[in-house]
Amino acid sequence: MEKYGLIGYPLGHSFSKSYFNQKFEDENMDAVYENYEIASIDALLEIVDSNPELRGLNVTIPYKEKVISYLDNISPEARAIGAVNVIKIEHKGNDTILKGYNSDVIGFTQSIHPQLERYHKKALILGTGGASKAIDFSLKNLGLETVFVSRYERPGTIQYADITPEIIKEYNVIVNCTPCGMYPHVDECPLLPYEAMDSHTLLYDLIYNPDETLFLKKGKAQGASTCNGLEMLLLQAFASWEFWNNK
Repeated sequence: MEKYGLIGYPLGHSFSKSYFNQKFEDENMDAVYENYEIASIDALLEIVDSNPELRGLNVTIPYKEKVISYLDNISPEARAIGAVNVIKIEHKGNDTILKGYNSDVIGFTQSIHPQLERYHKKALILGTGGASKAIDFSLKNLGLETVFVSRYERPGTIQYADITPEIIKEYNVIVNCTPCGMYPHVDECPLLPYEAMDSHTLLYDLIYNPDETLFLKKGKAQGASTCNGLEMLLLQAFASWEFWNNK
């Protein structure tokens, strides 16, 4: 039986586990997907060694960047972003080869591209974690200019307190890559001048639980277009499968 899985910490309810096990059942495949909750990335090699039937892993918080030093090779895209969320495991003789990819880029690009209009030229990326790097890479590939927004003073970012209504008008694509507003904290949202948003604003939230965050609700009330992270998640899962199976 082939095995696939997810590494991260902590792992609560995992979309990947339910998605892939359902897929295997639907397609009568002799395969299983398991969660590997590891308190340290050092445990990765132990998991690979003790599960010879393991063919692929997804990687989630907080290991998307830390995992890179454990891999034998890494796709140009994942290297440019500095984050890996898919590992393909190959066995050649006595050697085990770990290859790293990033499916965030594919999932996000395919999901946001149909939403973009000709007046969407600049984007604010809320957050500076692993996912935000993939979002930045995707938006730049789609021809948009980007700026990172952080709660803290750090190079190459602006702070929430400095975002004026004028900035909202100019940077009219806003992508939330933070956990702000995620269940159970559904009454929280990024601190932005929502009143400056209008029908030219596109809000994208990587969160999919709840399916409409307060961030999206407040934008929609001003006429903004909104999109949550569920489609990206499905497209990412699909991309993972293709990486694992050389599609």
